Amino acid sequence: MDFMTGLKRTDYCGNLRISDVGREVVVAGWVQRQRDLGALIFIDLRDREGIVQLAFGEATEKEVFEKASSARSEYVLMAKGIVRERSSKNNEIPTGEIEIEVTELRILNKSETPPFEIIENCQTAELTRLKYRYLDLRRPDLQKNILLRHKITKITRDYFDENGFIEIETPILIKSTPEGARDYLVPSRIHKGKFYALPQSPQLYKQLSMVAGFDRYMQIARCFRDEDLRADRQPEFTQIDLEMSFVDMEDVLAIGEGYMERVFREAIGAEIKLPLPRLTYKEAMERYGSDKPDTRYGMEIYDLTDTVRNCGFGVFTGAIEAGGSVRGITAKNAVNIYTRKEIDKLTETARGIGAKGLAWVRMNEDGTYSSSFAKFLTEEEMAAVLEKAGAEAGDVVIIVGDTKNSLVLSVLGSLRQIVAKKLDIIPEGVYNLLWITEFPFFDWDEDSQQFVAMHHPFTSPMDECLDYLETDKASVRAKAYDLVLNGVELCSGSIRITNPDLQGRIFSLLGLSEEEAHTKFGYLLDAFKYGAPPHGGMGIGLDRLVMQMLGCESLRDVIAYPKVQNASEPMTDCPAVVDEIQLRDLGITEMSTEE
Repeated sequence: MDFMTGLKRTDYCGNLRISDVGREVVVAGWVQRQRDLGALIFIDLRDREGIVQLAFGEATEKEVFEKASSARSEYVLMAKGIVRERSSKNNEIPTGEIEIEVTELRILNKSETPPFEIIENCQTAELTRLKYRYLDLRRPDLQKNILLRHKITKITRDYFDENGFIEIETPILIKSTPEGARDYLVPSRIHKGKFYALPQSPQLYKQLSMVAGFDRYMQIARCFRDEDLRADRQPEFTQIDLEMSFVDMEDVLAIGEGYMERVFREAIGAEIKLPLPRLTYKEAMERYGSDKPDTRYGMEIYDLTDTVRNCGFGVFTGAIEAGGSVRGITAKNAVNIYTRKEIDKLTETARGIGAKGLAWVRMNEDGTYSSSFAKFLTEEEMAAVLEKAGAEAGDVVIIVGDTKNSLVLSVLGSLRQIVAKKLDIIPEGVYNLLWITEFPFFDWDEDSQQFVAMHHPFTSPMDECLDYLETDKASVRAKAYDLVLNGVELCSGSIRITNPDLQGRIFSLLGLSEEEAHTKFGYLLDAFKYGAPPHGGMGIGLDRLVMQMLGCESLRDVIAYPKVQNASEPMTDCPAVVDEIQLRDLGITEMSTEE
């Protein structure tokens, strides 16, 4: 039997308003709840746009009334009726002024009792909800997230199209060219013993598109990285990828800023003031202890090295004499929250991220103070420390010293975030975007004991650094830039190397022989021999952008079908074992059975 015969939906449930009173409409959706009052029955019908109340009463035909009486949670219904004004209004929902007096009702499908209630802010364990993700996605809050994501992608395509960009789809099955994380590998059935890789980004193909003359490329690209997961990481993710020819860094940043201003305004009605602020990598690290600083609050790092250089506290002076530094942050109005017990907890946290310990001062409300190191300093030296710290009654000063300046900064950067959350001083509904520029070109890798590329080997060094590429790698800066939003890296990009000789020089400095470089990247190097235009670009994390716009805690809240911590998908039980015949076809004869 065709349950749809004669009925076609005319409106979404959540779109009806008082202006629709008197209209005959047909709506369809899922039963949120049914209330049987004997002579009256009310059904809240839900679809992706919201909820509307269906009303059944004395004027309702017996057959229709009996169907309404039998309806249960998550039944799929289609209802025809007249929109009327509600006698008892509900100001908590947009459709709360009206209801539908139902004249015809179809039960399109019944439902078993779901494993959890389909409501906003459901408290059921996330793993259970992910196992039944198709039910979880019916919840209004998740549907709102996915609908906003759709809106953002539409704005994205419109913006870049209006600015002359061409959307080009690059391959998903590519040659393995690791960019830091592990590749996902795909065995070839035809070419036994050989593998494709899933792209970590479309980096090389978009550069080749510039050589091909397309001038401005964009793509909403799926990317894959086989790495350990965090709240803002997934093994497969979506990137708004772009590349531009005949440009310098200012041109690329201007396009990125224009996009951010447009997408925030049109998607969520937030105004982004341009131009966006900028910090060099060095400035960001010294002020915030992070290359992705959250600037919604202060608590900036200050340098106490000269202030305590000649004091009597050996922990400070020893670090300084060994070439390190002593720095601090001041938590305003924190003395009642950061008791001695809480400072001890913070000290253990600091040790867990590399510090040997913490020095501290608690400024009491009566003007006195207690400190872990005051007895080693003269009154004048202590006064100088407190002056540099800007410490007042009620504040807590947190100090870290170490022989490695980078460790001091990174520890204080982490503590700054922890303390801000504890003090609840991070404002909501604020979007602080800023560029971080002039990244180090090389990064020292402790495991391999050699310099590696901080971004990727196709990033151009800054012109003034070319003369000391071989002699002072630690001082070489790159034409690289990141866009940061509220402490989260949204975007990374750079101006690329297009000179084959310079590219070969960089490969050599990264330990790649000419033969290795040609094996991995020969097709790109060959392409550059045929007239490569100057070009640069960036990749903007779509998942992270949506997550930050909505204020979500996890990427899983803005991806329809996400993976969990161990890179599995509970709903489909993926990854899974495959048939032996499939393995034989691929030339794979053995599989590890390790758990």
